[in-house]
Amino acid sequence: MNKNKVLLMLFFAILTVSVVSSCNKDDDDDDDMDMVEESIADDNTFADWASWTLEATESGPAPDLGAAHAGNDSTVTRQIYFKDGQDAVGGEYPVGTTILKHTYNPDETLHYMGMVKRGNDFYPDANNWEWFKLNEDGTIIERGAALNDGGCIGCHSSGNALDYVFSKN
Repeated sequence: MNKNKVLLMLFFAILTVSVVSSCNKDDDDDDDMDMVEESIADDNTFADWASWTLEATESGPAPDLGAAHAGNDSTVTRQIYFKDGQDAVGGEYPVGTTILKHTYNPDETLHYMGMVKRGNDFYPDANNWEWFKLNEDGTIIERGAALNDGGCIGCHSSGNALDYVFSKN
């Protein structure tokens, strides 16, 4: 066999092995990225909440809420917005799911509260949800420990079978 033909065949064999192994490496990298997925909310996360999908409107007293979300106010309205209309997948909301609840009565807005499925084992006791107190423009007033430990989780833990979300299941 001609020496040039052997070198040419060897070159193509090496090239083929190189292409195949680089394709396999890319597939592995995509899997690794899924494993470390995390969504950390900032002041832009809730900024356009009024344009999100309005999933539920509740009015009047809600005895199961107690004082939370003005559950004892007969004049109150609660609107629950889901960013991108996100639905649960297999009974669980995906990382990045973002929800805002606007609570108001005819005289005033009482509060804006939010929750984000953060992921990455942020808060395993609440399936990695993080809760927020918000301004009307969606900027964050408060987040984290005070809301997660004893605050919001106090009630939302009763909905662990619904992935801690009551308004869309």
